[in-house]
This record gives sequence, structure tokens and C-alpha cells, in this order.
Amino acid sequence: MGSCLLGAPCLGMRVGVYTEAPSMLLFRGRRFFVRSIRISASSSPSPPPPADDSVRVRFAPSPTGNLHVGGARTALFNYLFARSKGGKFVLRIEDTDLERSTKESEEALLRDLAWLGLDWDEGPGIGGNYGPYRQSERNALYKEYADKLLQNGHAYRCFCSAEELEKMKEIAKLKQLPPVYSGKWATASDIEVQEELEKGTPYTYRFRVPSAGYLKIDDLIRGELDSVVKVSWNLNTLGDFVVMRSNGQPVYNFCVTVDDATMAISHVIRAEEHLPNTLRQALIYKALGFPMPKFAHVSLILAPDKSKLSKRHGATSVGQFKEMGYLPEAMVNYLALLGWGDGTENEFFTLDQLVDKFTIERVNKSGAVFDSTKLRWMNGQHLRSLPSENLTKLIGERWKSIGVLTESEGSFIEEAVELLKDGIDLISDADNVLKTLLSYPLHSTLTCPEGRPVLEDKLGEVAASLIAAYDSGELIGALEEGSAGWQKWVKSFGKSQKRKGKSLFMPLRVLLTGKLHGPDMGAGLLLVYKAGRGEVVAPHSEFVRLDERFNILRQVDWESVKEDNPTLESAAPVSVSN
Repeated sequence: MGSCLLGAPCLGMRVGVYTEAPSMLLFRGRRFFVRSIRISASSSPSPPPPADDSVRVRFAPSPTGNLHVGGARTALFNYLFARSKGGKFVLRIEDTDLERSTKESEEALLRDLAWLGLDWDEGPGIGGNYGPYRQSERNALYKEYADKLLQNGHAYRCFCSAEELEKMKEIAKLKQLPPVYSGKWATASDIEVQEELEKGTPYTYRFRVPSAGYLKIDDLIRGELDSVVKVSWNLNTLGDFVVMRSNGQPVYNFCVTVDDATMAISHVIRAEEHLPNTLRQALIYKALGFPMPKFAHVSLILAPDKSKLSKRHGATSVGQFKEMGYLPEAMVNYLALLGWGDGTENEFFTLDQLVDKFTIERVNKSGAVFDSTKLRWMNGQHLRSLPSENLTKLIGERWKSIGVLTESEGSFIEEAVELLKDGIDLISDADNVLKTLLSYPLHSTLTCPEGRPVLEDKLGEVAASLIAAYDSGELIGALEEGSAGWQKWVKSFGKSQKRKGKSLFMPLRVLLTGKLHGPDMGAGLLLVYKAGRGEVVAPHSEFVRLDERFNILRQVDWESVKEDNPTLESAAPVSVSN
């Protein structure tokens, strides 16, 4: 098959090529090429690769938008494969789409990959021996290999105008034939070509597709893939395709093949939507004498309705999930499980554990459904598994940044995080759980259907006794003693009311917190008491201190409330500053 270009490792996939060399016939000054090619690729043994750089994979995004979760998973699988094999993970920016590629998109891609922890061994910002790593900086290389195709007869200049090409498509459509190039300039004479060159007519480089052939790819995920290509000049399902545009820009399939070969890429792990490109690329590999890498085509990520995941299904980019408060550890863990598993019931992996367990053979052929609910749940598990000091720092900084608290550390923050963390799956969830703890929506609770049973269980009598305990200093004294003092007081208060269990705690929860549900009532009340005595809660927040809560309780007309004629609206301000 020939030696590897620029030290490119000849790994695993032996590419056997059976072909009749293009033979040229001359007739009335025109050149006619008779072409036939059969390419097969199998996993039979190949010469051992060099000890270093034996495995080289690449992630090659286009900087035309945000990093989609599908692209992130492809990058992850490439990263895991490289690390598990002791190889290299290469990042290449495919920015030949000059109109849509932007520097901002490229910078965002790099930030998102770095945020996920997918550090690359070669690429932008790092360099390497196979650069440049932006396609826009490799045009001279593409021109060199395009000229090589031209010289060896595998490509030719095509001077067809856009109007001519459109007319070819219309004619093919009328004849119910594939809309492919008719081959007008494939057999042009040297004189005809020279005339167009002297006139300065723009031209493209077209690849000469064999007239018949057989392609066989041993895909690492999908097994053996066969693509039988039966091509003739009159009925051609592929047609002679463009490799270089008239403006000198290379076409995707050409530059990708040149890049992968000259960067010594041993394995191409990419999305299944690239399967149709494999035929064209295989033909270019052969024509340039390049060894083919091994291929692995990963299935698509699907939406819950089994359609391709898109923006209409909600957040789909890594940057969006980062802004929403997801942890990179959770994103990596979840993305790995979209089409891969280690064969056990375990669902939780660190990046290092994934490297240790990952094998390409365990990647599924079928599409994986993106479940945002499970991702949120998994993020919560990762969040709560953080060391307590890390979790407290993250949430404390969040609370201060949104203006609810005046500080980001201290005993109040530590106790609040410990109490509320089970209700936090995303860092952004911390906003509402703290605001809910500090709020006192007594009016809406008493007038809602769910609060009716508590109200009718002599809630006004319990409220009177509670107010008396507060006015006497008994409740405040208990709160001063902390958790033990609170527990002792509750037990004593229950005995005085001849209540216990739910009949005791539900009325107390409603009266002290203004809510029917929530975290541990005693711990929450202690935090409210502590916040009211200091300045940890920012002014103008919706914090209702303990003394203000009792002022509201004093104004409740319990009989009116029971008769669905509440008189609390004026007594329950929406916002009370401390």
C-alpha cells in the first residue's frame, strides 16, 4: 500500500486497492480515460506503527456557531480514545467557510472544550509538529495536492459556468437522473484547456471518479460497511466532484482528507452524518497514495421525539448549559453515557475513570436520546458530591452575586448550604431555595386549597399560644440555645397544646415559615433568626424577619380567613427590608 506520509501511522486497517491504472486513449485530439477501481479496507494486521504517536485522533469543528452537545460528545469520544491508548488528541479548526466562520465562534469553541476538561495535545494555542491547525492557514498545502491530482490524471480543470451547471441539473431532473456533473470537461483536449486559460476563464478542479468500483470499510462501531458504486458517464450516482473551487478554496472532502493524512491521523471518530463523505475521501486517499485511517461513525443524538436534536428542543449548546449552572463534570459524565456504557449498572464516572474504562467497541450503533431531566438530576448528584467547602464556595458566591446576601462566606452560608443543598440540582436553583427560605407567604398559604385542612384544625388557637411564647421570650430563648433548645421547646409546646406529630408540626410550619412544605423546620427557623440579627441578608431583599412574621400573625382575623374572607393583604407586604 505504500509508506505512511510524514510519519503517519499505518494502524489496524489495511487498505487493499485493486485498480486498473487509468489508461489514456487519444481520439481526434481529445483524451479519454478508461477508469475502474475497487477499494477494500479490512482489519487485517498491518505493519507496526511507530512507538510514539501510534494513535492520533482529531476533533475538527467548524467555527460557525456554538459547540453543540453532539460535537462535544464527538470530541469527548476522541479524547477518551486517545487517552486510553496513550495517543494524541488533535484539535483542528475547519474554517474554510469564510462567510460563516468567525473568530468569536472559534474562541467560544476553545473555551467550551477547555471548560469540559478536554485538553488537546496539538492545535490552536499549543502548536505541534503537524500544523498549522487552522484550515484557512493551509491553503498552500491544498493547492500542492490539488496540482498533484491534476498532474497524475486524477483531476482536471472544469471551466463550466454556474449557468451551465444549473442547466445540467435541470436536464438530469427531466431525465429523472441524479443531478451530477455530466463530464463535459473530463475529456477536453489540451488545446481547449489552454484557450480557456488564456481567456482567464475561472475553473474548478474536478476529481475523476472511477467508472465502476467497490468500496468496503470496516467501521469500528458499525462493523463492515459496503458501498457499491456503479458509475458510468451517462448514469452516474456520484459524478466527478469538485475538490478546489474557482476562488482557490478547497472543498470539504478534499481538505479533510489532505489534513488527516498529513497530520498522521490514525483513527477518524466522527458523527454518522459523515458516512456519505467516506466514499469521496477514500477515492482521494487512493489517488494521492495516502494510507486510510480507521473509521468510527458515532450515531446521532436524538430529541425525546426521536428526531435529530435541535434548538427547537431547548438548550443544545455547551455554552448554554454552562450559563444555566451545569458542572463540567456532570456534562462530561452524561455525554459519555449517550451511546456508551462500561457494561455495568454504574452511571457515575469522573473523566479519569472514563479514560480508564472507555473502549470504542462499546459505543452503540443506535441513536441516543438526550434527556434534559436526567442531565439535571445527574448534575445535582455531582454537585452534592463536591467537597463541602467547594459546594459552599460555589453557592455562597452565587448568592452574593445575585444580590440576596452581602457576603459569600461565613457560618450562615455554611448552614444554609447544608440545609438547602438537597433542593439544588443546578447552581442557579440556589437562588429560589434561599429566597423561599427567607420569604413568608402566609396569606397565599392560608387561602390555598391545600392549606384549608391545617387552617380548620384550630390554627388560630395554636397561633395565639405561639404568639404568647414569643412575647414571653420563651421561643427566643430556645432559639438562642440552637438546635437543642429548639427541640426542647417544641416538645414542651406540643405537650401544652396536647398535639404531636403532624398535628403539631404542620401548624407550626405554616405559622413560623408561612409555607406548607420545606426543609427541616427547626434548622430553617434558626437560620431566619440568625439572619434577622445580623446584616448577612442584603437590604431590599424579600426577607421577612422573625419579629415581622409575628407582627403579621397578630393581625390575622382567623374567623374571616376560615370564611374565605381574608383580611391579610394589607398585613402581608410583598417585600420587607431588614
